Amino acid sequence: MANYIRARSGEHKEERLNQIKAVTASLFESIPYAELTLTTIAEKLGRSRANLYKYISTKEEIILEIASDKMAAYYNSLLSAFPEGNNFSVEVISEVWAGILNANQDYMRYVSYLNPVIETNVTVERLSVFKKSYYEKANALCDRLSAMLNISSERAYKIQLDVLFFASSNAICCYKNPLVQEALKLIEITPPKMDFYKDMKEFVLMRIQWEKSFSAPLLSGEVSG
Repeated sequence: MANYIRARSGEHKEERLNQIKAVTASLFESIPYAELTLTTIAEKLGRSRANLYKYISTKEEIILEIASDKMAAYYNSLLSAFPEGNNFSVEVISEVWAGILNANQDYMRYVSYLNPVIETNVTVERLSVFKKSYYEKANALCDRLSAMLNISSERAYKIQLDVLFFASSNAICCYKNPLVQEALKLIEITPPKMDFYKDMKEFVLMRIQWEKSFSAPLLSGEVSG
């Protein structure tokens, strides 16, 4: 931890915000969301709650910043894995996409909280910055998918959104909740074993194959989107 108490310069403020984000991300992964408060974050940092208000107003604003970083990593990985002009088969696309989803399971958990919780308790200014970044990256991916699959950008957007929501639901499956595990043990029920990578690979393949059978191929010279 840096030995200054008050962050004065822009560099120090950025460093302090990164410290806050790192601690919050650690708590987000280790304790129930209801127990994650500005007070617990401040205590973990060894700072006062009042000190946090110099950087954010709510815990959701911190989590939105973390989600933004993880979102960028996810979409950048997809764009790097699917270079322009590639000729990948749908099977390869499914395998690669599933691998990236598997490597970004932590981001999927953030996605599950975004709309119902996080985005309801942040400033409109912070939310607009986040949304702008999301649409820039999502649209770039959709343009890439449109060219790869020979479908419209609108249909490509629906694919990536369906994949994102399915992955986020699987990433926070209730069976991972210790309380749920204890309850199932109490009633002697063993849920089916889950394989995140395998499930994602099968879903992405199914979703793309259905889309290609549903959508008429673009005519030569037709502009997608």
